[in-house]
Amino acid sequence: MQSIVIDKEKITIDDVVAVSRGKAPVSVSPEGYARVDKAARLVARWVREKKVIYGITTGFGALCNVTISEADTRVLQKKILMSHAAGVGDPLPEDVVRAILAIRLHDLFMGYSACTRQTLGHLVTFLNRGVTPVIPAKGSVGASGDLAPTAHLGLVLIGMGEAFYRRERMNGALALEKVGLAPLVLEAGEGLALINGTQVMTGIAALVVHDAVRLAKLADVACAMSLEVLMGSNSEFDPRIHQVRPHPGQIASARNMLRLTDNSRIILSHQGCARVQDAYTLRCSPQIHGASKDAVIHAGNIVDIEINSTTTNPLIFTDTEEIRLGGNFHGQPIAMAADYLSMGIAELGNVSERRIERLVNPQLSELPAFLVKNGGLNSGFMIAQYMAAALVSENKVLAHPACVDSIPTSANKEDHVSMGTIAIRKCREILDNVEHVLAVEMLCAAQAYDLLTETRHLEAGEGTRVAYRVIREKIPFLDEDRVLVTDIAAMMSLIRSGTLLQAVEAAVGPLQ
Repeated sequence: MQSIVIDKEKITIDDVVAVSRGKAPVSVSPEGYARVDKAARLVARWVREKKVIYGITTGFGALCNVTISEADTRVLQKKILMSHAAGVGDPLPEDVVRAILAIRLHDLFMGYSACTRQTLGHLVTFLNRGVTPVIPAKGSVGASGDLAPTAHLGLVLIGMGEAFYRRERMNGALALEKVGLAPLVLEAGEGLALINGTQVMTGIAALVVHDAVRLAKLADVACAMSLEVLMGSNSEFDPRIHQVRPHPGQIASARNMLRLTDNSRIILSHQGCARVQDAYTLRCSPQIHGASKDAVIHAGNIVDIEINSTTTNPLIFTDTEEIRLGGNFHGQPIAMAADYLSMGIAELGNVSERRIERLVNPQLSELPAFLVKNGGLNSGFMIAQYMAAALVSENKVLAHPACVDSIPTSANKEDHVSMGTIAIRKCREILDNVEHVLAVEMLCAAQAYDLLTETRHLEAGEGTRVAYRVIREKIPFLDEDRVLVTDIAAMMSLIRSGTLLQAVEAAVGPLQ
């Protein structure tokens, strides 16, 4: 497997995903280590010269006026990890922790912090040998960066805390021993450099944006399938409609759904029927889905900037031998993008659930109640719609913006915080919920297709027919009630593995 050069000038979201989920190895160029060495030498000299430098020869936060002796600078770096490791909750998933490590390494190898090559070499080994620090999910207010979560990450470097190695949870010292590393004694400024940044919220955000791109495409697939079996028209996807309101996401969704339904014999079968216009969840789907796509694109742009930024404090500028105190650790850009993305993703679920209702409700379709024969004895997809309704209602609560809240910390020295990590954790949960809602819509649409074509033998469109076939290869027609959660789980596997989307795109070309 090709390695990712983690200190290159620009890494991408796909690079982060390759390291976090694909377990791609990481490597570092000689220039990357040279930048780190230059900054470390400069910090060591300043300590010898007894310069007053925040977090290196002073305390932290509201204790910044307390001077630390040269003899205690190493002790200070150990203590910051121990005191700041106050996170709670379940551990972040392995893919998230690996994303955090990748982005943290890219930042530190820029050479604006006090880290040494030995410390960063340990983190590179963590990624390449499968050491995953245990990081509790909760406890960050998103400024000064993700202090509590990253402190837990840093503890493992000094032989404390916990880590997973080969799926076994163990103490940090044992995890180091398993991969042939010794616990570190951190040099001046290293503890602060390790924890001061937005990498936790950004690591989660990179994965959410990656998954949201796939989700937005699948929403178009699900809608196209539902439109056909609900006897909708694809005339609302006419490019001329969208060229006179040229929002990029709207144009992309309309183009996708036009291609997905191309050559649909179902749609052709009712041209000229008495229905004048489709319901909004069908007719306005490019506008609704498109606005969500635009939210995903915006969030992706913000994440792209953030993963290629340095968000530590203080910043060391080796070219001029200067140090600057700033606020790049403040997570407001990610927080606001995450809240916007949450709303965009939640809306894909809202409109999907309304289409599910149209599919299962015989008053809104020409289909059997709850998409099952012998209704009464069989409940069909009745409770699947309940589940979708529950998830979209939960999302309405989760989509409340986190960034508009702030609570002062550090004796009011840090008097505005972003709540960015909370914002993106909620967004990740919303995405999971919407994936399940889309899974139900596609199950219902496939079921409706079977019921509709049982006697009429009408073929679906170029893309929707492929989606149907992929579903039926794994999930049979529901002729009578069975344990439905098994079908939902199988559908989720087709979604998350990329199997369904890849098959559809192989047939109609890449979706936008």
